[in-house]
Order: sequence, then C-alpha cells, then structure tokens
Amino acid sequence: MSYLLPYLPQLMVAWGAYLIATASPGPAVLAIIGTSISRGRSSGVALALGVLTGSYIWAMLTAAGLSALIRSYGQALVILKIAGGLYLLWLALNALRAALRKEPPKDIAENEVAPSLHRLYLKGLGIHLTNPKAIFNWIMLVSLGMPKDAPVGVTAAFIAGCMVLGVAVFTGFALLFSLGAVNRVYRKARRGIEGAMAGFFAFAGLRLLTAKL
Repeated sequence: MSYLLPYLPQLMVAWGAYLIATASPGPAVLAIIGTSISRGRSSGVALALGVLTGSYIWAMLTAAGLSALIRSYGQALVILKIAGGLYLLWLALNALRAALRKEPPKDIAENEVAPSLHRLYLKGLGIHLTNPKAIFNWIMLVSLGMPKDAPVGVTAAFIAGCMVLGVAVFTGFALLFSLGAVNRVYRKARRGIEGAMAGFFAFAGLRLLTAKL
C-alpha cells in the first residue's frame, strides 16, 4: 500500500470532485429520490444500484482508454447523445402523465402493480449508460486522479474509492427519501413533485440533444 502514498494528494482531489458531482442534483439523483418517495426503500435502492453499475462501467472503460477511442470514433458519442436525450424525454413524459393523473382511490393504489426491482435496476442503468456527460465526468476524474505513469494499483484504488463514495451517496438518498415522514409529504405534494421532475427531465433531455460535444 505504500506505493499509493505519492499519489494520495491527487486521489483526494479526484475523490472530492467525484463526491461533489455525485451528490449534485441530476437525472439520476432525481430519479432515485422520486422512486424512493413514491415506491419505497427497496425500489429506490434497486434504481440506485443500477445507476452505480452504469457509473462504474463508464469508469472501467475510461480507465481502459475510452477517451482515446472517443477521439477516434466521435460519431459513436453523437449517437449516444441522441439516445440519452430521447431517454430523458421519455422519462419526462412518464413523469408528466403521473403529474396529470389524479390520486387514485386507496384500494386501487394498494392493488397497483409496482415495477419489479429488476426493472427499476435496469432503469437506473439506462439513465447512466445513455448520459454522455458521465463519460466526460469520468475522463476528467481519471485525469485528476491517475497520472499517466501510475501503476495499476492506483487505478484500482481510485475506482474502489469512488465506488464506496457512490454507494454511500446514492443509497443514502434512497434511504433518506423513503422515510415515512418524507412519504407523507410526497402524498400531499405528489402532483407538484412529479410535475417538477417532468420539467427537469425535459429540460435535461433538450439540453443534451442540442449541446455541442
């Protein structure tokens, strides 16, 4: 472990940047919060784990040289940008439908079929894998935390540290917003919250579709 000591200052900076980026409001965080409030703890955690899986897929690919591949095949990133923008608009449409729908009667709500945990996991995975900004974030983080001559162990330590922080942040959001008190607030303000999420997802999707890469 002593070989990590010379790289610790850079690793600390990169971990700090990752923590700020992860905890900042974005499509993934809002989806975790909304799912945890409306569906409960296990659903929120399932979606959070999907987001985390997508995040670390990008991390491994970036560490393996994805940035060089992107420079060689820039058109692939354009396709990913379009797919990500359309996916966010689809999420916005679903949230808008939920906002426009009146609160169902209690007996219907209880009998409503909730999405499976597997489906929620895939939803979280899709949110992150179709977000080109995640690629650029990881390229930035890797450049912060891993010098060109760093040994493989530094790369592993950097990604492992990010994984611990990611689990704490994303599952922390899921656990916090699944609490009973938060749930009661949601039931009172459900349509407003869903409407705000629809607006955010629509804004993020349009920004992604019109952004220059």
